Amino acid sequence: MTDTHEAIDRDIADDLLDAGVWLFLRGGPPTTPWHSLPQAIKTITELGASHKRVAVCTDDRDADDLLAFGLDWVTREAVKHGMTREQAWAMGSLHGATRFGMENEIGGMGGGRRADLVLLSDDLEPISTWYGGELVVDQKKVTPVLDEALSKPYRYPEAAYHTVKLPKALKLSPDLPLEKVVAHTIKTELPGITLGHVTVTLEPANDWQTHFDRHDLCFVTVVERHGKSDGNVAHGLLNGFGLKKGAVASSVGHDSHNIIVAGTNDADMQVALDAIEAHQGGVCVVMDGKVTAMVPLPIAGLLSDKRVHAVADEVKALKKEWEKAGCTIAYMGFNLIPLSVIPDIRITDKGLVLVPEMQIQTLFEPA
Repeated sequence: MTDTHEAIDRDIADDLLDAGVWLFLRGGPPTTPWHSLPQAIKTITELGASHKRVAVCTDDRDADDLLAFGLDWVTREAVKHGMTREQAWAMGSLHGATRFGMENEIGGMGGGRRADLVLLSDDLEPISTWYGGELVVDQKKVTPVLDEALSKPYRYPEAAYHTVKLPKALKLSPDLPLEKVVAHTIKTELPGITLGHVTVTLEPANDWQTHFDRHDLCFVTVVERHGKSDGNVAHGLLNGFGLKKGAVASSVGHDSHNIIVAGTNDADMQVALDAIEAHQGGVCVVMDGKVTAMVPLPIAGLLSDKRVHAVADEVKALKKEWEKAGCTIAYMGFNLIPLSVIPDIRITDKGLVLVPEMQIQTLFEPA
């Protein structure tokens, strides 16, 4: 390991720098789990470490947040938390280029380097941008040169637009237990990175809704979507997710990027799955059999092929419907539920996974 963006506090950051690791301080919306810069930067401001092997970065950023909390914003946050303007801007440009051995081309001004330049105000606000010597943003406005380039987006190989390959007649929810059982549930809590492992005793009931009402539960299902299995599907239960009706789904289930669906009934969950398959990827909210918000992600099920402001508008609409549905963690946190390296329990297409034991856990056990 030679660099990391996962240092979440001062002491972890300091240990990593002592070990010779390049540090990327992660900044993002302060209400999300991806804003660790204020604590991690204390390795410099409190413990006296050099900033020479430190850069700033963003992580898990959607188009809406990227416009408001981009790399320029993270650079200003570094100033806010103790760096000089010159140090912070080097951390946002030269240091990252140096880490990847590109400092002779980008990241600074000088002979032989690309003329990739940003003109800043005294408050580090980007005003104009040159890319390869061409003016592409002038006084915060896109120039015709850039507009023409953005109007002809890169076309990925055709296979990249056909990555959602689902078997038919999927079973999206577990069978209703006929006897008293202990259920291993996934507890969702803010900020949404770590997930709790909570056991819940389910008394016999006539339907799943009774269990949902008693214990604040809903279904969570992961579907293998790359066509690499015989249609692996795993069932689980979310505890405290807040979803009272409908379904939500995403093809950005880190890191295998399978489809994760949460819901209260099979019908709405199937509508969500069908919407993602139809668009070959995306994130959506479904209520009463209708898709109320959708961000299509047709490139590998992970990326949009639209311009950033169009995607940002879609994301804003999605966030609004996501909150209306009652979901207690943001959809970016929801995407992490299948990430089977973070404690205490996760769900992949193979089933529930205990972390760090790396053991498969059955959903139900006899009471």
